[in-house]
Amino acid sequence: MSVTFESVRDAMLLLPKRDKARLLSVIALEITDSHPGIDIREGVYRSSARITRTRLPVWLPESYRRAGSTDAQLLSAYPSLTAEDLANAWQYARSHREEIDREIAGNGDA
Repeated sequence: MSVTFESVRDAMLLLPKRDKARLLSVIALEITDSHPGIDIREGVYRSSARITRTRLPVWLPESYRRAGSTDAQLLSAYPSLTAEDLANAWQYARSHREEIDREIAGNGDA
């Protein structure tokens, strides 16, 4: 299936304003490669992307998620995390799949 600009534009015009705003947010994040709630700092957990306010690298909860853990289980295991933290981590993991795959494999949690 081929997606064209015109087909996406036509579909977007049918969306309610709230969904258009959500779509704009996704596009802005994709263009800027900015991810709210995710930090990358040299020297902090091997410079891996981590969840803001924590030292928890994104690859760790993503590896548990891939193994079948639910958001509720992760929030219970890591009480300092919020549902928003996980949503930010999942968004980052989706848009940086190869990086996360490498980090999971490199840390023996694949």
